[in-house]
Amino acid sequence: MWLYQKTLQYPVNIKSKDVKMVKAILTQYGGPYGELGAALRYLNQRYTMPDDKGKALLTDIGTEELGHVEMICAMVRQLLKGATLDEMKKAGLDGYYSEHGYGLYPLDAGEVPFTFANIGGTGNPVADLAEDIAAEEKARVTYEHLINLTDDPDVKAPLEFLRQREIVHYNRFKELYDEYKANGY
Repeated sequence: MWLYQKTLQYPVNIKSKDVKMVKAILTQYGGPYGELGAALRYLNQRYTMPDDKGKALLTDIGTEELGHVEMICAMVRQLLKGATLDEMKKAGLDGYYSEHGYGLYPLDAGEVPFTFANIGGTGNPVADLAEDIAAEEKARVTYEHLINLTDDPDVKAPLEFLRQREIVHYNRFKELYDEYKANGY
């Protein structure tokens, strides 16, 4: 069904550690507007779309979101490279470290673990697409906030790429939403 290319959708080449930024970026892994939740939401909702066009769109965007999960994980690992326990504590990640060390675990910025409660699905294509449109806007705003938190161009570049993809997804969902709305779904 998929062809997996063992490269990131956009290169992540962060040269400087920034443990404090890790705490912020984790929200795009496991937070309420993060990439993991988006991928699972869209891949779930595809089954209740009324036609192949809707199923294809949700499959395409859902699998792309999995690629975004990879990018976020790569960013976290690169930002943590060489971090000391003291740096983890100073960044407020001592609780994270106590359970996960330097490993990856989906959390939001407040260290609340990922939950399926953030994934909606009503079975109504118009309602679900309205939620998806809102989710993409929330993710876009979150990326803008993350971009504002760093001066590192190596961190900003992938964040800006991901922000732009949220805009593309928003537009594609909006087009399908408008079509389904006009057709009485």
